[in-house]
Amino acid sequence: MRVQSDTDPVGVFAPNLLSGRTAVVTGGGQGIGRATALAFARCGASVVVASRGLEKLEAVALEVEAIGGQCLATTVDIRDVASVAQLHDDSLERFGAVDFVINNAGGQFKSTPFAISDNGWRAVVDLNLNGTWNMCSRFMPHLMERQRGAIVNVVHIFTGERGAPMFAHSGAARAGVVNLTRSLAPYLEARDVTINAVAPGVTVTPEAAANYGWTEDEFRAQASRSRCADPDDIAAIILFLCTPAARMINGTLITADAACTQTNWPLVDEMLDSV
Repeated sequence: MRVQSDTDPVGVFAPNLLSGRTAVVTGGGQGIGRATALAFARCGASVVVASRGLEKLEAVALEVEAIGGQCLATTVDIRDVASVAQLHDDSLERFGAVDFVINNAGGQFKSTPFAISDNGWRAVVDLNLNGTWNMCSRFMPHLMERQRGAIVNVVHIFTGERGAPMFAHSGAARAGVVNLTRSLAPYLEARDVTINAVAPGVTVTPEAAANYGWTEDEFRAQASRSRCADPDDIAAIILFLCTPAARMINGTLITADAACTQTNWPLVDEMLDSV
């Protein structure tokens, strides 16, 4: 039975919609990655969750198995091509094939441009841009050979014309991911594979709230002219891009920020005040 609820974005999808398929989700131990892994499992897919830390991944694997899904929890460093190649091989060994690759792993730190060290710049670019390329380059041949599947690259809203004044290194790297997504799309399209990017707005998770010393409720109480997302809101969009309903969407950036970029620009004023 299909569950429909205004507070359950994933519940609008049929439970067996992706039965027999397998999704690889990087950064799968928390936040959007965890929600995405559980969303795939709720729709009948097997899931590979990967990141650098195994403890949280194993907890997600237990959640997937509790709802009747199959899950492989394994470590990966997306900056390391050998580690990504091993993830590819382990995924195929466990499930036989991969249908969806969700490049959710990434990260950055808030900083004015003048405080970003050379190492800090390279670390963020290596993780977000090179890491996404490593995942795409290792999994694309498999998807294209099978002539089915989808890649979804998770970025953020600071990739467009307004820039990323609060973290220039991440803005540049994620903008590169958007361009990469569009550049790869024609090649993948020739083999019936889609690739798209999703840019979430402010998404409330325990980890994001903790960065500011807040609880989740305190995070939601902060003044804003746009709604904050829950991880399931973004997971539902990622899931949609992997369904037959999205087969004509390829090489696109979907911004999911409740019009935040049309109104306020989070954190910029306080960053400029520190210059």
